[in-house]
Amino acid sequence: MKMDAPVCEEITVHEEIINHVNKEMLTMEEYHDLGTLFKMFSDPTRLRILSLLFQSEMCVCDIVALLDMTQSAVSHQLSVLRANRLIKYRRVGKNIYYSLDDEHIQYIFNAGVEHIQEH
Repeated sequence: MKMDAPVCEEITVHEEIINHVNKEMLTMEEYHDLGTLFKMFSDPTRLRILSLLFQSEMCVCDIVALLDMTQSAVSHQLSVLRANRLIKYRRVGKNIYYSLDDEHIQYIFNAGVEHIQEH
């Protein structure tokens, strides 16, 4: 049985609130970018990769071994994370090492973990 959210019985627009909140809202482009960022956190494999990179910079071979996945599957997810600026890489000889792009990624992850563990 579907329950609708409660709504006001009388329509009253509170101009002061509307004006204040409207000034604080992001642009549509910023909401789009934020939605894209959160999509990166919607895949369990990407979350696992990120959690590994919280611990240490790692080469692809290490990530493959830890996740027990194929190199092509891991490489695909690394490519998606890198394209969305969550991770970066550096080359050392024939090896590629991945790390977080910045500390904000771990803050977002930790906030999500705290939220799900509260319930």
